Amino acid sequence: MVDDKEKNMKCLTFFLMLPETVKNRSKKSSKKTNSGGGGGGGSGSSSSNSKLPPVCYEIITLKTKKKKKMAADIFPRKKPANSSSTTVQQYHQQNLSNNNLIPAPNWQGLYPTIRERYIYCDEIDLAADTVLATLYAAKKYIVPHLARACVNFLETSLSAKNACVLLSQSCLFEEPDLTQRCWEVIDAQAELALKSEGFCDIDFQTLESILRRETLNAKEIVVFEAALNWAEVECQRQDLALSIENKRKVLGKALYLIRIPTMALDDFANGAAQSGVLTLNETNDIFLWYTAAKKPELQFVSKARKGLVPQRCHRFQSCAYRSNQWRYRGRCDSIQFAVDKRVFIAGFGLYGSSCGSAEYSAKIELKRQGVVLGQNLSKYFSDGSSNTFPVWFEYPVQIEPDTFYTASVILDGNELSYFGQEGMTEVQCGKVTVQFQCSSDSTNGTGVQGGQIPELIFYA
Repeated sequence: MVDDKEKNMKCLTFFLMLPETVKNRSKKSSKKTNSGGGGGGGSGSSSSNSKLPPVCYEIITLKTKKKKKMAADIFPRKKPANSSSTTVQQYHQQNLSNNNLIPAPNWQGLYPTIRERYIYCDEIDLAADTVLATLYAAKKYIVPHLARACVNFLETSLSAKNACVLLSQSCLFEEPDLTQRCWEVIDAQAELALKSEGFCDIDFQTLESILRRETLNAKEIVVFEAALNWAEVECQRQDLALSIENKRKVLGKALYLIRIPTMALDDFANGAAQSGVLTLNETNDIFLWYTAAKKPELQFVSKARKGLVPQRCHRFQSCAYRSNQWRYRGRCDSIQFAVDKRVFIAGFGLYGSSCGSAEYSAKIELKRQGVVLGQNLSKYFSDGSSNTFPVWFEYPVQIEPDTFYTASVILDGNELSYFGQEGMTEVQCGKVTVQFQCSSDSTNGTGVQGGQIPELIFYA
């Protein structure tokens, strides 16, 4: 048991920490008790105490009550008697603006740290599996700085694998900047995004917006197959049998957003025409669309998507050829580069033969800190001019800003080729600035000042 002295000390401590409104209430109750005791004996005192227990009693007995109570239950806030009274939040806002009342309801936005907005901790530890839930809470409880930290985290972790899901969430949370970043990834790496598992988790509205996208950089057969994969998962979500009829049912009018008439004829004949999703009349009409002079009317969009226009960063001011250069004997030509904005490297522009028409075999590679991000082996034909000839990766590779990447190529060909000279260490390509530096992987002479890999081909 707590003795009387200890009770009194606890009571005094709590009383000193209470707001003035509570102290005043306690004083008024005490005055009423004294006045009652003077006029009517002990019965008056007992009556007052039964109506309003002393503050100390209420605080001490909080621990002994099994039923949980908040401070608002014990000391209900009364409405201010006049308009000059202010809440605690308004009082803080007055201090921030030299006692000029700020009427904005989003008072939390005025405080730079989370601790100043009554949240328990100012340390933010975000993870991929919790960031969306944290963003939801930050939005719900109006903590803009935490919401901004969540969005920044999502932007830095954005990739083709999660872009479609984050697109759906960014629209839900009304984050236009994140939405724009998602579209940039989906447009440039459309085939990777459409083949990702996350694509099947999006809602119907997001599916429609992707299928309607004019700048989607993908073959239409890939778009068609992705829509069927989404329909299969949607049937499972709706507890429908996995049948062709139900797949078409869940797709609804979104099916006609797929530009089937723009597919290559082989893709249509071996893919969409045999999928079973199309009706017999639709299949016949589309075949006629490919072959007949008088084309039938179709419900499907028949105009090909624009896709993205690739940009080219040319790093040499001139090119030349000599009787013994540029020679290839299985050695590596390499250069390092960095950008100031996120871009997607689609391929390299390479020089060709300086001795007439010739064919080259090219193995291109893109690395970051020794890790291979993309590579491809292909052939290209050069016509003997000093033009550059594109060699493409299978999929565009996402490049983050302010980090150096290594672009490499190993060429195999009997003929000498042109080479670049008067190289630049920095090149401005539209809104993107590209910096170049020599690479230790280069064993065939290519560097900043001269050599191969004259162009980076990218989407931005």
